[in-house]
Amino acid sequence: MTAERMPLRFKVMTRNIFGFFNLGLLPGEACVSDFRREFIRFCIDCEVLRFGSFVTKSGRTTPYFFNAGLFNTGARLNRLAEFYAKAILNSGLRFDMLFGPAYKGIALAAATAMALARAGCDVPFAFNRKETKDHGEGGSIIGAPLQGRVLVIDDVMTAGTAVREAAAILTANKAELAGVAISLDRMERGSGAESAIQEVQTQLGVPVITVATLDDLLAYLKEEPKLAEHVGAIEQYRHQYGVMGHA
Repeated sequence: MTAERMPLRFKVMTRNIFGFFNLGLLPGEACVSDFRREFIRFCIDCEVLRFGSFVTKSGRTTPYFFNAGLFNTGARLNRLAEFYAKAILNSGLRFDMLFGPAYKGIALAAATAMALARAGCDVPFAFNRKETKDHGEGGSIIGAPLQGRVLVIDDVMTAGTAVREAAAILTANKAELAGVAISLDRMERGSGAESAIQEVQTQLGVPVITVATLDDLLAYLKEEPKLAEHVGAIEQYRHQYGVMGHA
């Protein structure tokens, strides 16, 4: 059977296999832990992930802060996209294209599409404008036509608003939401008993792929003597605001 005649599911699986090797990742849970650990170290080195005392938008005082806006150079964005590609390929999720919600998702979707292409998984991508353009090509979608199973790429998920808006855009274009990929899962509840990620998974019925989670962060800190001092405060914060059902 030629690649052109393969069902989509098998073409994606083939691309994923090549992706593991091109990105230096072999199939297996141990390797997944390795790239997540590398991601945590990368975030700390870039000061995207900092420790201290910070107040979140919800008014909570948190002992750590993740500022994805500091992935603000070409080298940092390129490296971040490689981590997204690894997480996506490892998930085994079947998808046809990427979509980046305006505004942060635009650069992330473009960079991730390039990282996936380098791994042998060349897929189209698109993003939206906040305002509909009434001249030139018009419309609010830029890039490839929205169709098939679409993976949404964003930085973090606080309330899930951007994802729900993206899902509505996909539905309006007769495309299907395949899932969402984000950088860090804080494993923290919102206003209710569930986190925004759990709410999206339950309400929209799609998986949320994360490059790393709070579990990965704590595991990394416990292995680093110079950073282990932050473990107690983070575990206490988790005990207070962590999502029910997580260890």
